[in-house]
Amino acid sequence: MAETEEHSTDLPQCPSARGTGLLPQELRGWMVMLAAVGAVEQRLRSVLKERLDVSHDEFLVLCLLAEQPEEGLRMTRVAELLGRPKTRLTYQVACLQHAGLVTRRPVCGDKRGVEVALTDKARLLLHETSDTLTETVAEALAHVIGPEQREAMQGLLPGPDAAARTAAGTPAGTAPEAVPDAAADETPEALPGDAVRAARASD
Repeated sequence: MAETEEHSTDLPQCPSARGTGLLPQELRGWMVMLAAVGAVEQRLRSVLKERLDVSHDEFLVLCLLAEQPEEGLRMTRVAELLGRPKTRLTYQVACLQHAGLVTRRPVCGDKRGVEVALTDKARLLLHETSDTLTETVAEALAHVIGPEQREAMQGLLPGPDAAARTAAGTPAGTAPEAVPDAAADETPEALPGDAVRAARASD
């Protein structure tokens, strides 16, 4: 526990969820989220180096590949999903390959394509360290996320109505189109008494 308290003082504090009123709620929530991600990354660095002997960026590559089928992913797709330049990713994958954690092979039918996948060694290491890494992430988030920050991040997430509008292709903020009342467009049928009175009037 002493070690946890010592490390927690080094983590950055999350910004206040209430703010000064200058930023809208969505941007404040986004800033809280960025601060939380930074805190997790800072705490993970030393744990990853000690347990897996990889950098945080290399660890993200391993995590991405761990969620994929055993045949792996193309390098271009990995770069796209992680938002990294391909030259930087190539160096990181080379380091992982040197450590025996990933394999690289040409894509069948594409001379320029390269596919990268986890090795059995990497899968075993991720399995053995998953509990420690989960605890590390949870501790970092507990340090920087309080009731105000949690509320701000929840306000950032779209609700069910927004998700339904997005799926239907309706722009956000557009009011749902009113459905006409079929009964209002129909002419009410004449009652028998009305027909009798109309006949007498015509006479």
